[in-house]
Amino acid sequence: MLVRLWQVFISTLAAFFGVQKESNRQRDFQSHSPLPYILMGIALAFVVVIALMFIVQLVLTT
Repeated sequence: MLVRLWQVFISTLAAFFGVQKESNRQRDFQSHSPLPYILMGIALAFVVVIALMFIVQLVLTT
């Protein structure tokens, strides 16, 4: 389970940057459900937004 979660995380992170190995892409598309990738994408987008808000707040207060 942990290995699968790590693979979903790495694949989603690669999608954020727009790069992916062909072998990983094929593995991802053979998955039975896109739901883990969708949920991980939402979670990573949330983390990015929170991080940007933190950085902006840090810059504005100094």
